[in-house]
Amino acid sequence: MKNQGKSGIGRVIIGKYGNLIGLVVLIVLTTILTNGMFFTQRNLINVLRQVSVNGILAVGMTLVIITGGIDLSVGSVVALTGIIAALLQPQGTAAAIVLTLLAGAAIGGCNGFFVTKFRIPSFIITLGMMTIARGLALVFSKGEAISGLNDSFSAISESYISPSVSLTVFAFLALLTVFLFVKERKSSGYERKIFTFNFIGAMSILFIAAAVAVLVWLIGFRGMPAGVAVFLGIAFLGAYTLNQTRFGRYVYAIGGNEEASRLSGINVKLVKFLVFLIMGVLAAVSGMVLAARLNSGVPTSGVMFELDAIASVVIGGTSLSGGYGSVGGSIIGAFIIGTLNNGMQLLHIDPFYQEIAKGVIIIGAVLMDRKKK
Repeated sequence: MKNQGKSGIGRVIIGKYGNLIGLVVLIVLTTILTNGMFFTQRNLINVLRQVSVNGILAVGMTLVIITGGIDLSVGSVVALTGIIAALLQPQGTAAAIVLTLLAGAAIGGCNGFFVTKFRIPSFIITLGMMTIARGLALVFSKGEAISGLNDSFSAISESYISPSVSLTVFAFLALLTVFLFVKERKSSGYERKIFTFNFIGAMSILFIAAAVAVLVWLIGFRGMPAGVAVFLGIAFLGAYTLNQTRFGRYVYAIGGNEEASRLSGINVKLVKFLVFLIMGVLAAVSGMVLAARLNSGVPTSGVMFELDAIASVVIGGTSLSGGYGSVGGSIIGAFIIGTLNNGMQLLHIDPFYQEIAKGVIIIGAVLMDRKKK
């Protein structure tokens, strides 16, 4: 770092924190333009609940894209699994959840089977599955929303976890994250630099402290919304899987060079199959969280959700060519999309222009991805 000039440090900061800085700038601008309406506890809780559905999808989409694939069916799967969960309400909440997860796994497994068995591009297979799942959602629901969900099922999204329990779990996860970070640094031979103070390290501490302060402030409002807790739990598991497990290393290796991975003994077909299966399960979770929030299964829900999920992943720094990316970056990308959506709604911007704005941001993120190469 000492040998790098100011421009070198600037590139490091932009490369490492560019999306996070963008999120902070967007939050500040949105707060100013809405005269402070955006940065209130009630509205930020609303943003968190909206981001949860897309964030869960973004975690799975990160795995898929890192392996070099893509899944265009997730929006329709969200609608279909929401309908399935609504139809299964008479069987009880536990049975509805388990069977809906199995349905999501079956759809994701079907995508993975055709991609790995017949070597069909994931773009084609998931495009077909997108229309099949949407059609099934309309057939099962007869084109109408299915309401009257059990209170225990609606609690998946509508209930709040008390502030004391939320803060305890949050503190535990924070300590576990620090432990895993230190463990990873030691295993990488950086034990002498773990606590070294420099500008980059100071920025990391500043961002983390600000995020923790805002989250604690929000939890103090009414507690943690259950749907948000589900999202954060899945994000933590996704990040742990990618960074700390052999499966995660295989995912990166396959995205970097599939043929070399195969020659080194990695079961490429199995890993790619599992990645699509996980994506299907997470789409089912997302579908249930959305159905619980709407208190109904809606066959026309989830439209363009695949676009938001892919945009979150790309904005978060994951390469569309595969081999590089992170769950943390995708979560930041999901918050950028969520902040943008909420801010434009508060400013009463025409929905047509909202789609244009998101499209421009996606193109910008892709251009930045190509520039890095």
